[in-house]
Amino acid sequence: MDRSARQLQFTDEGELLCRRGIGIIDQFNVLLEELHARRHGMVGKLTNNAPFGFGRRYVASVVAAFRQRYPEVEIRMTLSDQPLVASSDRFDLVIHIGELRSSNLISHYIAPNRRIACASPGFVERHGLPEHPSDLAIMPTIALHENNEDVTLWQFRQRRTTVNIRTQPVLISNDGEVIRQWAAEGLGIIMRSEWDVADALAQGMLVQLLPDWKPPDANVVALTHQSAGLPERIRAFMGMMQEQFRPHSPWRLRLRDLASRK
Repeated sequence: MDRSARQLQFTDEGELLCRRGIGIIDQFNVLLEELHARRHGMVGKLTNNAPFGFGRRYVASVVAAFRQRYPEVEIRMTLSDQPLVASSDRFDLVIHIGELRSSNLISHYIAPNRRIACASPGFVERHGLPEHPSDLAIMPTIALHENNEDVTLWQFRQRRTTVNIRTQPVLISNDGEVIRQWAAEGLGIIMRSEWDVADALAQGMLVQLLPDWKPPDANVVALTHQSAGLPERIRAFMGMMQEQFRPHSPWRLRLRDLASRK
């Protein structure tokens, strides 16, 4: 360590020791868990972090089912509006929705998910339907603040054309349920995952805008620190998550029913 009056800082050798040492400790823990598993079955601790809304609606039920099936596994579930930012190194598994920017975490596909621009019928009646993504720059929008993302920049694609729009939100919150409710009350346009707005669209509380323009997908993934040598309990939990959305995710089925009624 290099010590100064204000801070401690690793030397190059110290950083090397930490990197290599963490790998050795992880391998040792995996070995011990495999030995325990051979004798006692599924054991150990499982910590996961997930977004507020998706965690409540979908991850919590998987945790409950996993606990019933493997009662010797101790589970800690944390919900956060910033699952990637909030010390992801403390968790065995992080549930993430959307694009994964620079990260050394390994992504495991869980379920398909699109983003949809939508607003209430009352809002459309007052402000009209946008004909082009650029119209959104001058219309009232509502933004969800999570993972320190640039929440005011919305992207749309149509064939080979990509359009980036800088919106001017009139409301911002870190809770997805709150901004969905604001949108349903006619306060502005939201860009949300289909898992979150599928019910509201099916019930007519919200309507999709710019259906010919496609925002980037925001698939549901599980993030781990390594791809090989994962403890059995983590692989089993991801498997239960994936099974919940096969052969079709519930939100995709709701939107298909809505399309068929039209």
